[in-house]
Amino acid sequence: MEMTAVPARARDIATPTELSSPGPSGAFWVRGLETLCAELQCGLDGLGAVDAARRLERYGPNSDAGTRAGGALQAVLRRLLEPLALILIAAGLVSVVTGDVVGGVIIVAILGLSIGLDTVQEGHATRAAEALRHTVALKAEVRRDGSFVTVPVEQVVPGDILRMRAGDIVPADALVIDGDAFTVAEAALTGEPYPVEKRAGPVTSPEPAEASNAVFRGAVVRTGKATALVVATGPATMFGAAASVLAEARASSPFQRDLHAFGLMVARLTLALVLSVLAARVVLGRPVLDSLLFAVALAVGLTPELLPMVTTVTLSRGALRMAARKVIVKRLAAIHDLGAMTVLCTDKTGTLTSAEIALGRSLDPAGREDARPSRLAAVAADLGGDRSSLDAALVDHHPNAGRAWVLAGQRAFDYGRRTGSVLAQGPEGPLLILKGAPEAVLALCTARRAGEGTEPMGPEERGAALGQVRSLAEEGLRTIAVASRPWSGPMRPPGTADEADLVFEGFCAFADPPKPTAAAAVTRLARAGVRLKILSGDDPVVVRRLASLVGLHTTTVLSGSEVAALSDAALAVQARKVDAFGRLTPDQKARIVRALQARGAIVGFLGDGINDAPGLAQADIGLSVEGATGVAQAAADMILLASDLAVVADGVEEGRRTFTNILKYIRMGASSNFGNMLSMAVASVTLPFLPMLPTQILLNNLLYDLSEVGIPFDHVAPSATARPQVWDMAAILRFAGVMGPLSSLFDLLTFGALLFLFGASAEEFRTAWFLESMATQILVIFVIRTSGRPWRDRPSAALACSSLAALAAALALPFTPAGPWFGFQAPPLPTLLGIALITLAYLAAVETVKPWAARPPHRARHRRAEP
Repeated sequence: MEMTAVPARARDIATPTELSSPGPSGAFWVRGLETLCAELQCGLDGLGAVDAARRLERYGPNSDAGTRAGGALQAVLRRLLEPLALILIAAGLVSVVTGDVVGGVIIVAILGLSIGLDTVQEGHATRAAEALRHTVALKAEVRRDGSFVTVPVEQVVPGDILRMRAGDIVPADALVIDGDAFTVAEAALTGEPYPVEKRAGPVTSPEPAEASNAVFRGAVVRTGKATALVVATGPATMFGAAASVLAEARASSPFQRDLHAFGLMVARLTLALVLSVLAARVVLGRPVLDSLLFAVALAVGLTPELLPMVTTVTLSRGALRMAARKVIVKRLAAIHDLGAMTVLCTDKTGTLTSAEIALGRSLDPAGREDARPSRLAAVAADLGGDRSSLDAALVDHHPNAGRAWVLAGQRAFDYGRRTGSVLAQGPEGPLLILKGAPEAVLALCTARRAGEGTEPMGPEERGAALGQVRSLAEEGLRTIAVASRPWSGPMRPPGTADEADLVFEGFCAFADPPKPTAAAAVTRLARAGVRLKILSGDDPVVVRRLASLVGLHTTTVLSGSEVAALSDAALAVQARKVDAFGRLTPDQKARIVRALQARGAIVGFLGDGINDAPGLAQADIGLSVEGATGVAQAAADMILLASDLAVVADGVEEGRRTFTNILKYIRMGASSNFGNMLSMAVASVTLPFLPMLPTQILLNNLLYDLSEVGIPFDHVAPSATARPQVWDMAAILRFAGVMGPLSSLFDLLTFGALLFLFGASAEEFRTAWFLESMATQILVIFVIRTSGRPWRDRPSAALACSSLAALAAALALPFTPAGPWFGFQAPPLPTLLGIALITLAYLAAVETVKPWAARPPHRARHRRAEP
């Protein structure tokens, strides 16, 4: 019996009547049946309907606490309260109040559409995920009023007598009263793929790992049948303790935190610039109303009003691309978080492995590879009928082994003797084949196979054979022994007396092998800068073996007991160095995730079991798979419909592609909007007239925004997705601090040329600068959208069309009849040629300083290198 300890928060019960979860000082399985019946005030004949109804009212339904899932209104309000959204709402309202109704409506409409898309997408994903969730058990069979009846699982109460058969899902924590060949699979709880035998009888150990007389909610009955006394239901069960994390409020994701910080940064810069310009113009005696309108226009110009739209459309497009790869995205921001991930913690069973037992080795008594032991065991398994998971693995490996044999009799597997046998007639004549636990089988053998013959087997040979079993266990393999003897006499079902003087044939060793794609996916993630760590509830020996098979050449595996002995600071150090952990409790998985986060890592968690729920909820990005337990799917941000680690690697690439396009918009705003608004601020206090009318500023901003609507569909270079990407405020400020003043420098050059070289009037000045501003802002998109040369890394058709169409509209407008409506006056040809030269010079300068401006500060580079 191998089972992880219960989470700490579920381990302090006083009595089952209080319905706390089991713990070392009061584990219900050590108390005995009579004591539990007395504490629960029930008998072995079950409950009456009236008593059951009272208990249901007292203890509550046998289900988990509801998750914190707000409605659509709450989701909208949460998004509206973000700093960036508040800035846009304020800019829109001020624009309307000051007369620019069209501009204000456009700003608010863009924000509303963005929030609507975000809310609808997450709503669809949540409903799809709910449709995938598996209920722990729909019905349960309990004894009520003297007879067994079927009731909804929610109505099972402490004190019920529960009956379970093969295929049932255990609906509650219970003490086994009696059982017949009763085994359960607890992979969803422990990560161990092998079925575990459960039987009635006293147990003295308070650890769940030794609770051979208890079953826990969420386990699956594999063989046999049993009756049991229900002790704990709902949140008080071991399952409920892990599921309780769903009722806790989750912290903001990395993307949400970074977007919030970016919004605050924009708000501070906008407020500082607007107040400075307004104060300076008032001090210089300029008209207050004109100054106010100009300051408002500056605020709107500085605000990245398309950022919510670009972000949502880009993330939504990423969600559609991931849906094509069979991934349900429950939370849009999780796409970015997946791309930013630096560490992926994964459970073992069902994620790196398929949780399907396979024959690993077939060994003769001398330890050499030999197919005979597994072939004989497959004959016994095929003819025996009622197959365990180990029998199924044998038959899968030798699918035709039983065809040449005829069953003459059998003794079903005896969980007391830990052996089972068949009498078969075949190519070797009548043969008794026995298989079972190595120590039980070896005790019945007096000889062992040696080539074509046999040789005597004594205590020394048995000791050597058991040493092989220990060596195989250190490799993470589970072993059965196989023995045989020729049969003489009439054909009949064998008895225990017939199982003597056997010939030891050898061992069959089984493994839960890694998925075929696991090693390649681990290598791919490593190349992408994502470090993999295995967090398993299984034996550390098994974890070490798996780690080596998937390419994690780790020499150290920390166990749950070792993790428990470490302080948080010490665990943070160990978690960074160690890549494999075994025999972990659910809360220890979450604690390791927190330790990694404390070192600055962006942590993903991939799991499918009940014991993975705390880790999934704690991680920055939670990933589960189709077929996972409902609680794991509910705790996850994404659900992989294809249970393959390679899908995670695809998702990492998609997340980085998405963020790269979002970052393009940020950089474009930093290089263009900030520079132009800075130029306007300087010009507004030095020129005798406004450098651009408020309506012209808003028109400039609108056309520029339209030019960028193709960004979500732009190509992304492979180099941009090679490493984890995060919002780096220092890098953004650095880029703005270089590109903004560079843009302003060429704006000032334009001012000087217009005033002193071309002698432009106020109307011509505004028109010429509008043309120069639009040309530099839009054309620079093609330069800074890539870290390479723009003529080598070409933009997508969508971005090229949106940008060039907006530029064409901006350049043509002053020369149309609509031009005077906006205060434009067509400049002469020499002025236009001068603007064209300045624009070309600006683009060349940007291409020259781009590598230096885009290089992150040393501290940021170091931080991203943290695992």
